Amino acid sequence: MENVRDVRLLPKAHLHLHFTGSMRSSTLLELADKYGVHLPEALSSGEPPRLRATDERGWFRFQRLYDIARSCLRTPEDIQRLVFEAAEEDVRDGSGWLEIQVDPTSYAPRLGGLIPTLEVIMDAVDRASRDTGLGMRVLIAANRMKHPLDARTLARLAVRYADRGVVGFGLSNDERRGLARDFDRAFQIAREGGLLAAPHGGELSGPSSVRDCLDDLRAGRVGHGVRAAEDPRLLRRLAEKGVTCEVCPSSNVALGVYEKPSDVPLRTLFDAGVPIALGADDPLLFGSRLAAQYELVREHHGFTDAELAELARQSVRGSVAPGDVKGRLLAGIEAWLGAVG
Repeated sequence: MENVRDVRLLPKAHLHLHFTGSMRSSTLLELADKYGVHLPEALSSGEPPRLRATDERGWFRFQRLYDIARSCLRTPEDIQRLVFEAAEEDVRDGSGWLEIQVDPTSYAPRLGGLIPTLEVIMDAVDRASRDTGLGMRVLIAANRMKHPLDARTLARLAVRYADRGVVGFGLSNDERRGLARDFDRAFQIAREGGLLAAPHGGELSGPSSVRDCLDDLRAGRVGHGVRAAEDPRLLRRLAEKGVTCEVCPSSNVALGVYEKPSDVPLRTLFDAGVPIALGADDPLLFGSRLAAQYELVREHHGFTDAELAELARQSVRGSVAPGDVKGRLLAGIEAWLGAVG
């Protein structure tokens, strides 16, 4: 009998989760009340907001909601709470490893500057990892909407904290703004410092965006990458190089990249041999966390439990987890696949 195993019990790695976007809705409501922040109905109703970011106006609305939520994170205690709760949610969904993504410049004005902010974040990650047992690391992301010199500053800071748990460097925000090659020096700094290059690409823009990530930034992973499905040659390249695409099905639909879950080209990527790591992206805004992505793939794409297990393996292999952690998670995946009922 197929498809009887609980995907929450499937060990997996979570490689695409944004910092503020990981917040629980209930936490946002409490913090907004605490600081007197007026939340629009899209954030206060308890239901995921209706979003469509395929045009500039829609992306602006998405970004505005994100900025309002971020304004409710004002103290080290708020940061600690967010990270701990994100870890709790991941453990509940079967994650054994989380690489959470953050742009510290967004929080620095309230936390005393870039370095104090990163100290707070890394301390929160260390504490949450100890308290929940979840392996956690940090990926620092630059913002495409800001000057490339800002990205270089962040890259140097990321390298400086490599021994504290920063493992990668990313590039987020609207990929239709700012050429990837403008940020090549920042990514060179990060790579030379031993960090994984993991920029966003192939979400709101087409296959050329993914190619730019590979050619200009020498990406080892690509955030999203789903639009690569439109170019068979690019698919072969990703498969041959073993570049993992961090696919976030729920957010792809919520933002209007695809009309419905079955339109997300997961099967195309999977059958082409492109490594996939399913991610929740921003659960606060999209309404679903990690295990729900696996359920979506099962329901709308017909993935068997054996195929879901392979997706989980690919997420683990695409992570920067230590060898012993990878081995433990991979063994757990085999155990899950061997269990029925």
